[in-house]
Amino acid sequence: MAHARRDISDMMKKRPRGKTVVGALAKTLTGITGLDDITGGGLPKGRPSLICGGAGSGKTLFSIEFLVRGATEYNEPGVFIAFEESEEELVQNVASLGFDLKKLVAQKKIIVDHVHIERSEIEETGEFDLEGLFVRLSHAIDSIGAKRVVLDTLEALFAGLPNEAILRAELRRLFRWLKDKGVTAIITGERGNATLTRHGLEEYVADCVIVLDHRIFNQVSTRRLRIVKYRGTVHGTNEYPFIIGSPGISVLPITSIGLQHGAPKQRLSTGVPQLDEMMGGKGYFRGSSILVSGAAGTGKSSFAAAFAAAACARGERSLYFAFEESPAQMLRNMGSIGIELGAYVRKERLIVHAVRPAHYGLEMHLLAMHDLVRKMRPRVVVIDPITNLISIGDRLEIIAMLTRLIDFLKAAGVTSIFTSLTSGDMVEEQSEVGVSSLMDTWILLRNPEQDGERNRALYILKSRGMPHSNKIQPFRLTSKGIQLNAKNKS
Repeated sequence: MAHARRDISDMMKKRPRGKTVVGALAKTLTGITGLDDITGGGLPKGRPSLICGGAGSGKTLFSIEFLVRGATEYNEPGVFIAFEESEEELVQNVASLGFDLKKLVAQKKIIVDHVHIERSEIEETGEFDLEGLFVRLSHAIDSIGAKRVVLDTLEALFAGLPNEAILRAELRRLFRWLKDKGVTAIITGERGNATLTRHGLEEYVADCVIVLDHRIFNQVSTRRLRIVKYRGTVHGTNEYPFIIGSPGISVLPITSIGLQHGAPKQRLSTGVPQLDEMMGGKGYFRGSSILVSGAAGTGKSSFAAAFAAAACARGERSLYFAFEESPAQMLRNMGSIGIELGAYVRKERLIVHAVRPAHYGLEMHLLAMHDLVRKMRPRVVVIDPITNLISIGDRLEIIAMLTRLIDFLKAAGVTSIFTSLTSGDMVEEQSEVGVSSLMDTWILLRNPEQDGERNRALYILKSRGMPHSNKIQPFRLTSKGIQLNAKNKS
């Protein structure tokens, strides 16, 4: 128990406190959840990075959070130069993320400076010189000792400059000035038609280029992040889902945890004494993942609820994600078979999070699960059923999402149970989503027809690391709970 609690305590630690990560290339931690994992320690220290994307992709919010995290967590003041939005507008826009930008400005931890560029003046005179911007930016940096700088956006800065040669020269001059100043900078840019940005040059002069994308697929909105290049260091090259929520931006690395979790030997009751006996009288391993699959009406949710109830009875907290039933409906239905969960809900030992899968995309579901696990610190998590996720993603996307979730739960020492519906035309020893190989224990439920009636039966297909019964055991759902070794009576 102490080992398991230490595992989950380690998972819940705050972000690392420090400015850089030692290595071939000095880096600055962004503080943005997940981004420092895929960049191997943050953005290049003392160098400019380009964040590009279409309208509404999250460029400004990404940049603001970079400054806010630096000022509040790493004692690195920052300067935000806005060419489009005023300070008041920025304060209001980021308040929904829980960032008190106005307070940080008052504390002189962040400077927000709105620079108005008059396009018509440039078009009429043909003159364009960044010297005034450099003086203004230099004064802001020196006045608070800024370590981080954001310029938002390039298009507004160079609006009305038709001369391509001057534009390229001024861009190089801007990036070189930022490097010489020794600040870690973010410059934002709009996506072009055939290039990463409208000017098509910035990606060649920036040391790090990150593309943000906001797309709609099957009427579901998803956001993606990709590191196009990062000079002088290895980095993640996949597309990573990210979402914008109340705690800020959260990037979800596909392999952020991987196979580094421990293997506790402690055993937990399944909540059904006869099923414990089929596993050597001890039940599941602590921190393992369990799959309960079967056709409709075989009792999958009942076994999941029994396990959650057993955890609550031990004084542990359980977190139940329900994709089919409301909390009231689930409590009523489980009460009919002797699994009383109401008292545990009132004591907040059992937290039921009920939502339709189509309410948002796979990434949002995954983030909601991560956030609730971090906040509630459960010892047991139930996902019922995972097959409902098919409505919002294809099989490969669901497997990737569940892989990240299972790795996260295992690393936190959380025991998880997943239910999966098998359709009538499927082979029984096959899960609809195809995640059985990720599971430590797989229990198959059946309800075959025989002599004019259907009788439920249970079979343990696998249970890693322990001896278990190879028998097919009949069971009944009664008013006193789940009873194995008993056939239905007419």
